[in-house]
Amino acid sequence: MSRPDLNSSSARHDVFQAIADPTRRKLLKLLVEEEMPVNVISGHFPISRTAVSKHLRILADAGLVKERKVGRETRYRLDPGPLSEVKSWLNYYERFWENKLSMLKHLVESDHPENN
Repeated sequence: MSRPDLNSSSARHDVFQAIADPTRRKLLKLLVEEEMPVNVISGHFPISRTAVSKHLRILADAGLVKERKVGRETRYRLDPGPLSEVKSWLNYYERFWENKLSMLKHLVESDHPENN
């Protein structure tokens, strides 16, 4: 029997874990517009550069951030592709709530004897 590959997606952080942290969500928002090195990114947060690097590593493991070496520095950019999993999950629940809200609207607007 083969052993699981530690680099497989099952060994990586999943997208939901990665975006669960508010600091990581802020990092993603920051990287929407442009690629940045960690020292520039760190300037936007009240935490250490090491802490920012750890957050970036989790985002990279989830596939949400890509790294590129430019000289001696590593630059980071957003890769929104994996967010499609989150979008699909949210779409399912959006349909659920739209249906429930439509039913509530119908109930409120209808002339039921119990509403009079």
